[in-house]
Amino acid sequence: MQIKINDVLRAYIEPLTEAEHAALERSLLAEGCRDALVLWDDILVDGHNRYAICQQHGIPFKVIQNTTFKSMEDVMLWMIDNHLGRRSVGDFQRGVLALRKKDILAQRAEAEAARLKAEDAAIAPPESDAEPVAAKVRTSREDIARAARLSTNTISQIEKIQKTATPELVEAVRAGTISINAAATVATLAPEDQVQAVAGGKKFLQQAAKEIREQRAASRPPKPARPAPWEDGGEPPSLPSEPLTEVEHLRAEVAQLKERNAALRAENAELRERISQLVDAS
Repeated sequence: MQIKINDVLRAYIEPLTEAEHAALERSLLAEGCRDALVLWDDILVDGHNRYAICQQHGIPFKVIQNTTFKSMEDVMLWMIDNHLGRRSVGDFQRGVLALRKKDILAQRAEAEAARLKAEDAAIAPPESDAEPVAAKVRTSREDIARAARLSTNTISQIEKIQKTATPELVEAVRAGTISINAAATVATLAPEDQVQAVAGGKKFLQQAAKEIREQRAASRPPKPARPAPWEDGGEPPSLPSEPLTEVEHLRAEVAQLKERNAALRAENAELRERISQLVDAS
């Protein structure tokens, strides 16, 4: 069988890095191609890198057919689920894949709703305004985040990066030069400023994200202090008529210690962040 390469499918999943490609090549040369390539008829679905390396070095390989695919969308959904299950896929790529799955499922739901509406229009009387009930599709932000094993906030940040980040900034996220959180912040800059920040390297990107956050914090209006209940017309707290018992004293001390512990933890986290920034700047 002549295996065909579909360029859309080959580019659908992010390519391996040079280090990952070299490691795969070493493994295939040493151990052979242990996992079979997956085909849809004569189209290669899974194993593009293995296939290219095997062809280059004359390494034998096996193929298996997946007969469940009915459309290119089925193939893409299978590819997404297959890669989401791999531990080697990074957070950003998992988020991108999960969002692609969301788009495919949402389009399918719209198409199904349109089909049902057309069928109902052919059967129901013209004056009927009843909307067809389409099958529910799990495309909420929570569902997508669960599929990618990420938080909903991280999914939102990845969406922002996809919409506003320049290709240079996206590549920096994929390479691990900048975190998803920081990249979403830098993505709010103008495109030329994003490119300049990426060109400055990891430290410059971190500094840019920090400055943007500080500017946002400074521009936020201060939160109004909440009045005490008695200042808002309520009854003032009554003074205890009897002295506190020893147990009550101990409970009060425990509460104070808990508050102090929380404050110390916050201070410790802030200090560690400052130390990390100083180390990066050195």
